[in-house]
Amino acid sequence: MSQLIRNGMSAAGLTGVTWHKSMRCGQLGNCVEAAALGSDDVAVRNSRHPSGPALIFTREEMTAFLAGAKDGEFDDLSI
Repeated sequence: MSQLIRNGMSAAGLTGVTWHKSMRCGQLGNCVEAAALGSDDVAVRNSRHPSGPALIFTREEMTAFLAGAKDGEFDDLSI
């Protein structure tokens, strides 16, 4: 049985996935976590709220976002 995947879904509803968190997270562990989904999509959630909402992105969307982050396109968002 395949699970229905939609944006803003409960992260608790994503069963059987492995969440990954950056080793650069703060001491409190507050970070963004990502998980590859069987549908070739990527789920993203807030590690402070693991059962909270998860946003679902296509592999192409994540590739574009990560490339932009590596190129410094989001540096103006840093604190």
